[in-house]
Amino acid sequence: MRLLRQILESFRFAWQALRSNLLRTTLSLLGVTVGIFAIIAVFTLVDSLERNIRGSLNFLGSNVLYVQKWPFEFSGEYRWWKYFQWPEPTYKDYRALAERLENARAVAAMSGRDGVTIKRANSSIAGRILGVTYEYNQTSEVAIEQGRYFTPQEQEGARNVVIIGYEIGETLFPGQDPIGQAVKIGGLNFVVIGVQEKRGTGLVEFSRTPPDRRCMIPYGTYAKLFQSFNPSITIVIKGYEQDEGLQDLEGEIRGLMRSRRSLKPAQDDNFAINRPEAIAKAIGGIFAVLSVAGWVIGSFSILVGGFGIANIMFVSVKERTNIIGIQKSLGAKNYFILFQFLFEAVLLSLVGGLVGILLVYLLSFVQLGSLDIQLSIGNIMLGLGVSSIIGVISGILPAFTAARLDPVIAIRAK
Repeated sequence: MRLLRQILESFRFAWQALRSNLLRTTLSLLGVTVGIFAIIAVFTLVDSLERNIRGSLNFLGSNVLYVQKWPFEFSGEYRWWKYFQWPEPTYKDYRALAERLENARAVAAMSGRDGVTIKRANSSIAGRILGVTYEYNQTSEVAIEQGRYFTPQEQEGARNVVIIGYEIGETLFPGQDPIGQAVKIGGLNFVVIGVQEKRGTGLVEFSRTPPDRRCMIPYGTYAKLFQSFNPSITIVIKGYEQDEGLQDLEGEIRGLMRSRRSLKPAQDDNFAINRPEAIAKAIGGIFAVLSVAGWVIGSFSILVGGFGIANIMFVSVKERTNIIGIQKSLGAKNYFILFQFLFEAVLLSLVGGLVGILLVYLLSFVQLGSLDIQLSIGNIMLGLGVSSIIGVISGILPAFTAARLDPVIAIRAK
């Protein structure tokens, strides 16, 4: 209890010392404030960017592989002249994989076309049409706000039914229930059976058409209307959770595709098996560089702030030498004097850190396009931790100097 009381007394002395020199205190904490602001601001922006981008990629699904013509490559030279010669995946490839893959939970095919006009009466909107097979909602996220997904009969019969995007529904059916009503796509009438949830615009999109302007129709219907314009399809394959890294599934896909294309053992693949994680991994590398940049920028400011705090603490020791002598003559222990000045340095640094964190919090109210900035508890704790460490490092030498003063000499000091 005595030790605790002395520690609290040291805090009180430190607080009084900071209050008595308010201007000096303010100038001293500016370096720490700028440093903590730089580090936490960069970390907060990086975290917000990563969260937004990963949210944009959620629709791709998890444990999913994509069989496509063009591979995902984010390092080195992109050999487009080589990939250009590869054949497009076909609907027959999809059927073969769907029937023969043993390590797949679901296999779907999809193909899309931008710039298609969706009409209703005198209203129209340009959007993206996506033709999908029935299993698509088992491989990728299809969030439906109203209505329902396709039935197997609608898919097999290539019926003229459509699931429209949120913005399409708002534009063509303002204040109305679109379910069961008709829209015109490619000169044909389609019955609306569902409306997708509002997604907004993410930072990563694979089409020039916003997500809320996209609609889905059965693949058979799409093939009749648009396949002659865009014969390419993407085969989406979802694996089981037990397949660590989807290695078994990827090997099985590669074997079947090579067999279908009659590739010899010495020949390279002429198709791509893409993973959505490759995009996240590439983005993660960029975020790592940004984080290092934040540390470097902030460290210079914190270094200046630390020297400023150390300088102020040495001045404080000089100014209060007489008081230190009186305290020691009355029985104050060395650790009490040490804590008194060390707590003052830590408190000064913490105040600077808190101001920096407050500035980042205010920054979170600024709207940067579709980016939602959020200051996390982890980044707040990081800022406070770094501030405390800087305070200890900056104040330890002045505190030791004060604690080792001879009481007789200190009392005589002027």
